[in-house]
Amino acid sequence: MKIAVVGTGYVGLVTGTCFAETGNDVTCVDIDKVKVDKLTNGQITIYEPGLEKLFLRNLKEERLRFTTNLEEGIKDAEIIFLALPTPPGEDGSADLKYVLGVADHLGKIMTDYKVIVDKSTVPVGTAEKVHAAVAKNFKGEFDVVSNPEFLREGVAVDDFMKPDRVVIGAGSDRARKLMGDLYAPFVRSGNPVIYMDVRSAELTKYAANSFLATKISFMNEIAQLCERLDADVDMVRKGIGSDDRIGKRFLFPGIGYGGSCFPKDVQALVKSSNEVSYDFRILNAVMEVNEAQKLHLLPKINKFFNNDLKGKKFAIWGLAFKPNTDDIREAPALYMIDELLKAGAKISVFDPEAMPNVKAVVGDTIEYSENQYDCLEGADALIIATEWNEFRTPNFLKIVTALKNKVIFDGRNLFEGNAVKELGFYYESVGRATAVPTNGTHK
Repeated sequence: MKIAVVGTGYVGLVTGTCFAETGNDVTCVDIDKVKVDKLTNGQITIYEPGLEKLFLRNLKEERLRFTTNLEEGIKDAEIIFLALPTPPGEDGSADLKYVLGVADHLGKIMTDYKVIVDKSTVPVGTAEKVHAAVAKNFKGEFDVVSNPEFLREGVAVDDFMKPDRVVIGAGSDRARKLMGDLYAPFVRSGNPVIYMDVRSAELTKYAANSFLATKISFMNEIAQLCERLDADVDMVRKGIGSDDRIGKRFLFPGIGYGGSCFPKDVQALVKSSNEVSYDFRILNAVMEVNEAQKLHLLPKINKFFNNDLKGKKFAIWGLAFKPNTDDIREAPALYMIDELLKAGAKISVFDPEAMPNVKAVVGDTIEYSENQYDCLEGADALIIATEWNEFRTPNFLKIVTALKNKVIFDGRNLFEGNAVKELGFYYESVGRATAVPTNGTHK
């Protein structure tokens, strides 16, 4: 098939590359000429494990190309995917100006039947708005379909190539047939393609992400309770996760969720609920819990240092909102950095991928390190904000040598408390007992 993907951000680039990998002829369109030039010349613009290999292969085989010209990009396409930003407005609603702007332009340049697919996460009713925007100027036949993405950053290629389900909201048999043919290579193992009406498909994505965000915030509430009742959240997690009605995933407590999806999608669903006079009480609580959880370690840090952080140096491992990505949108580490700087602290950081993005936001107000151990030199404590695999089994001798104090504040529960206690560390985590060495050697 001939496919166009409008937007070469995270979703657009993964979508275009993976469709090209199954033999489709894909043209990706973006207004950013610098980005398009980089992609055309083989320079990938996002970090996502496994993507670069597929990207370069399909670029070489000329199944994947890039342009800034929308008319050129969609001219021969049977299906046009809109993978455009839908940033949250001040009131939490999804801003559709990019989606509707492209839809308006499409109406002026389309000459034959196309399936226009909302791949971006958009509120219920967006497909109708897109249809109206196109129909203002194009009087021929076309369909607008909702095909929400369920890509997890860090494993997006696997998620796309081997989806656990594909959701397609379409109003015509013609559109359903084209979309079914396009996705057939991805569901050969029998995972379902679920056809539904367009509005239900639009709501499905928001419902899925909001439910997962709810699980995370629920476990963070349980962690708070564990700290007050002298219980262990890891034991509770295992106890409830073995119930197949609940499941094991998204039950790990920490310092809150971030990224481009959960915060934005929960806000947007609450906004949509408000617009139809429904108070979505659970999701309001989810957002409140998550905002507080991002700074969960700060009172522990303040207490340890007697509420005097001025001049203290903190090493932070992890800046991305999750491992295996360079995405720092709504990352808890940024909230922690902001509060520590306000308190007069000094900060050194290390992240395998996200440091350039953080530097673009906070500049030289913090120190950037070449590796995780250089980051520790002369620090009063280590803070762990992202659970990168390389942080899970570190060289503790190097940590002891570099740190001024043997103190760790772990926002991702990477270590076992008794194990680090035996090494002489004072160790605070989330939802578990504080590990304090009996001989006081942490100072």
